Amino acid sequence: MNYFKRTAVTAGLVLFLLAAVVIGSLDAMNWPSENAVLTRNFGANDRGKPVLGMVFSGGTDVLAAEGGEVIFARAKNDPASRLPSPLGAWMAIDHGDGLISIYSRYAEQELITKTTVEKQEPIARSGTSGWSSASGFYFKLFDRHERRWINPAMIITPVKEARAPNIISVSLRNANGVLMQSGNLTQGRYTIVVNAIGGAPFATQPVSGQPFAPQRIVCSINGQEAGSLIFEAVSARDGVLVVSRNGLVPARQIYANFPAFEAAEVFLTRGQVTLEVIVQDITGISRSYITRLFVN
Repeated sequence: MNYFKRTAVTAGLVLFLLAAVVIGSLDAMNWPSENAVLTRNFGANDRGKPVLGMVFSGGTDVLAAEGGEVIFARAKNDPASRLPSPLGAWMAIDHGDGLISIYSRYAEQELITKTTVEKQEPIARSGTSGWSSASGFYFKLFDRHERRWINPAMIITPVKEARAPNIISVSLRNANGVLMQSGNLTQGRYTIVVNAIGGAPFATQPVSGQPFAPQRIVCSINGQEAGSLIFEAVSARDGVLVVSRNGLVPARQIYANFPAFEAAEVFLTRGQVTLEVIVQDITGISRSYITRLFVN
């Protein structure tokens, strides 16, 4: 597969207004571990489907991100545990306003009988259960009012990174599904496919082959925005996961080009076209890619 020649340059800080997804005091939530390492983040491409939370490796205690009511806890002495579950040992805590935090795939433990927990209270231990292959745990936030999984980094302040995101490749796919191999194109509709890695929200490095997702990918044609893929939430509509890209688009379509993302759909007319792609991470740092195309 050939990709267009890139001219990636750091564009500095691009300020976007991040849409508020929850209200109240939820911005005071903390990360659910003091020493675990983040290995996958929200929105990453997991071989054709989105990661709906954050995957942590190692560490000791799993901490409650915020105080709340324990609405479910599954453990080894729970009769339901006799049934296989990809989540393994897991717990759900209701924080009010429809927001629920879910912790899973940690070490099996005795059934928790507490009905409420305090913020930063240890609720489990990192370990292995369910469909986990390494010691750690899985952390997710769900807004049951809006029926959507929320990017935890939208609520919990990340560590600011000095390095910019990395744009690995940008390519165009025509209406027949063929990735174009040169800058000479015919007039018509194209899909912009972007393979990009976001900066680490915790100043940690991702596991090899498992890159962090960015916060936003914006595509422009001749200075006009043509598409904006936002990694703030993944919603559920009639049993189908959808993501925000100038409206709601099925996640299976956006994530089909593993490990890249289908960032925009454009119609190119004859003449010289300037394509710009800006990738922003959760801390606001961005990188841009600019190329000139010739459309016949």
